[in-house]
Amino acid sequence: MRSIGSVLFFFLLLPILLSFIGIFTSMVFSFLELFLVVYGIGGGIAGFYYAKNNRNEGTSRKQYFFVYLPLFITVLSATILMLLTKGYFGHFLWIIFIFLMVPFFPNTIFAGLMGEFLTIFLVPFLYYGLFLIGFIISERKSIHKATFKKKSLSLASAAILLCLTISIFVMWQRAQTVLPSYGFEYENGYSSVDLEPYYVTNQNNILPKLEEPSTFTIEEKNDMPILDGAEAAYPVYAAFANAVYRDIGKVNAQSDYPVTVSFTNTIYAFERLISGEVDIFFGAQPSVAQQKLAKQAGKEIVLTPIGNEAFVFFVNEKNEVNDLSTEQIKKIYSGKITQWDKVGGKSDKIRAFQRPEDSGSQTIMEKIMGDTPLMDPLKEELISGMGGIMEQVADYRNYKNALGYSFRFFATGMNPTDDLKLLSINGIEPNPENIRNESYPYTVNLYAITVKDNQKKTIKPFLEWMKGPQGQKLVEEVGYISTK
Repeated sequence: MRSIGSVLFFFLLLPILLSFIGIFTSMVFSFLELFLVVYGIGGGIAGFYYAKNNRNEGTSRKQYFFVYLPLFITVLSATILMLLTKGYFGHFLWIIFIFLMVPFFPNTIFAGLMGEFLTIFLVPFLYYGLFLIGFIISERKSIHKATFKKKSLSLASAAILLCLTISIFVMWQRAQTVLPSYGFEYENGYSSVDLEPYYVTNQNNILPKLEEPSTFTIEEKNDMPILDGAEAAYPVYAAFANAVYRDIGKVNAQSDYPVTVSFTNTIYAFERLISGEVDIFFGAQPSVAQQKLAKQAGKEIVLTPIGNEAFVFFVNEKNEVNDLSTEQIKKIYSGKITQWDKVGGKSDKIRAFQRPEDSGSQTIMEKIMGDTPLMDPLKEELISGMGGIMEQVADYRNYKNALGYSFRFFATGMNPTDDLKLLSINGIEPNPENIRNESYPYTVNLYAITVKDNQKKTIKPFLEWMKGPQGQKLVEEVGYISTK
């Protein structure tokens, strides 16, 4: 019989040990893929020696089954969760997988903090998969080789292959309509800026406060609409909740999933709205793909404008260009103008950055372009986060010739930098006065978006309050322009 000590070491203690080795090497060399390499090599060697240590007992098909089972459980459980969550790794159901993969818990914590959620699945798959391969190589050298029926081998291989195929298909299908925005520094990889100053749980938050009691309050947690939205909208809806929800700091701190005041960025927040996990989504106008997603789900979305904002273009402060026309922007982003000297600058190539599809700013950019097709951006010029695109424009590999876009509040309020310069459009600056009177050509709405069939009774009066004097006062104090 296999010793209990051997089983515990190879299937419990060694994965934990490899976790710490992987974390250490990844941090020392600043190369996350080393984490996967450590687990892969470690799993293969472990499987080889596991078979070697049990060789004197005679290898049987039962031993193969025992080694195959962890890999099958890993792949099968991940596949089931892929189907249930449609490939969204931020879904709470993935907690089930985390509990199943207890030996890899240090890796789970590390991957979560780094925003690399896919590695939570890849690590146990690599370890158990290469463990099985190492075991097979070692066992085949034994004089006590196990005998198998071809049918058994075929079924075992087909089971793994089928599960992997399903998982890959789900992820591919998701990639057709949703571009994940992982890999950022904050909010478990969702945000490109630190949102902690706006947390309702932060006693020292910088959210604007009403000088008088709110004219509308929600007392019970179950009556509080669950809020989520775009990165740039977070301070607004956090301020709303802070004013209207009774003891929201304590409620949010003690909330189980879903959190009452949450943030998962534009792409995932809108998905959560359609799935019913979120009651109110805050952001810009939904993209064509997002509208299609709602229609496919049989949901009618309702857009309530709660503020005005400017969609702005910016360059490095050393760029001589101060103004672009709408026509010039279209020609730049369609690839017809490629040099700054064509629009009043120096003879340098224009590095025109874009955002991922279905992000709020990319949706507005596509609307500006109209029937003019956007050029395909270079891979290195497709920046995932709003903060990311601004950092790259400010100093893209020491070039001073970049062009980017975002929302005014995000650029000047949440993520200000002295290295950026906002451009006027058609000679009109994106200042509060021009946004208020809508003379600035790219004035857009900030929306509170809901699903029409949502039965939560507090949603409608909450939306009315947002449009009222107190709600609009908070909108202004956050840094947006009120609708009044």
